[in-house]
Amino acid sequence: MAEISIDDFLKVDVRVGRVTRAEPFPEARKPAIKLWIDFGDEIGEKKTSAQITVHYRPDDLVGRQVLAVVNFPPRQIGKFMSEVLVLGLPDKDGAIVLIGPDSEVPAGGRMH
Repeated sequence: MAEISIDDFLKVDVRVGRVTRAEPFPEARKPAIKLWIDFGDEIGEKKTSAQITVHYRPDDLVGRQVLAVVNFPPRQIGKFMSEVLVLGLPDKDGAIVLIGPDSEVPAGGRMH
């Protein structure tokens, strides 16, 4: 495991946002879902895609709060531009389970 300094860690801007829209992403190479996430007034709405189809359907995601890195450069995924990286952990089979708060928090809040 590589060590990093606290200053390196603080460069990663992890915020909470609420999924406002979710759609299947059938043209992706691996099964994925397109997400639009509202991070509040400071950041606004950003979009991303995530390979989370094992545990989630698009309709289940709308309204859910998730954590995402908001300061990575945008990344082209097929014809879709991903602007943030949602965070998750693999289950025992490697399928991703999203990370989010277990209580309601204001959109745009930064992880400490």
